[in-house]
Amino acid sequence: MTQKSILITGCSSGIGYDAALGLQKAGWRVFAACRQQADCDKMKDLGFESPRIDYQDTQTITEGLAEVLSATGGTLDAMFNNGAFAIPGAVEDLPTDALRSIFEGNVFGWHELTRQIIPVMRAQGHGRIINNSSVLGFVPARWRGAYVSSKYALEGLTDVLRIEMRDTPLHIVLIEPGPVTSKIRVNSIPHFERWIDWKNSPRAAQYEDSLLKRLYEDRGKDAFELPPVAVTKKLLHALTSSTPRPRYYVTTPTYLMGALRRLFPTRALDWLIAKG
Repeated sequence: MTQKSILITGCSSGIGYDAALGLQKAGWRVFAACRQQADCDKMKDLGFESPRIDYQDTQTITEGLAEVLSATGGTLDAMFNNGAFAIPGAVEDLPTDALRSIFEGNVFGWHELTRQIIPVMRAQGHGRIINNSSVLGFVPARWRGAYVSSKYALEGLTDVLRIEMRDTPLHIVLIEPGPVTSKIRVNSIPHFERWIDWKNSPRAAQYEDSLLKRLYEDRGKDAFELPPVAVTKKLLHALTSSTPRPRYYVTTPTYLMGALRRLFPTRALDWLIAKG
């Protein structure tokens, strides 16, 4: 059988890195894309083909995908959109330009790459586009307005694309992890420091009592946190099943919140989430 190929973004650490290792072990030809060239070089040292793709830079999206298609002879069996970042902070303290920035990286860049690969998959007669969302793609959480809104938008785009692709041989899938071991919290600190003027916020005391401790002091695991391989297992099922599910939950909190969202009135769920 011809070796199947997949493009995975955000492979420098966490979910993307584990997915690249897991898919390679399963026999796939993995193109492990990273945002920074230094991380691409590290992945190449590990034996991966690693184009540079930065979702906030359209040129790297176009050139990175072209590099992949040149290597495969113009085909690609699957794509796992994964790279994302967070900007912690209260919504009232979030500058609009910060929101533009996170949507560029977490939504618009994903859309651009997806639009560019769809014609390739249409022409070859098959393909799977799998988007890594979050439990925060369907329930909110304090301090996470920027990230939550970007994931809500991603889920809406993905749901519509799945419906629109029903008349094609393409499968469109969402993966929705809860707490998974990654560097997203640490990586969010520079974004927080760039955009959030918390000292002049009416919530300054709340920042000190809550968010700052979580960002700068808390290095422990979240409750029910799973290693990235939990996502890779669901990704493998989405890639190999003849009838992949539209959504894959990962971690207990995702299953729990999915059930509570169906069962609880909005205000009751708000109260529960606010309690932490």
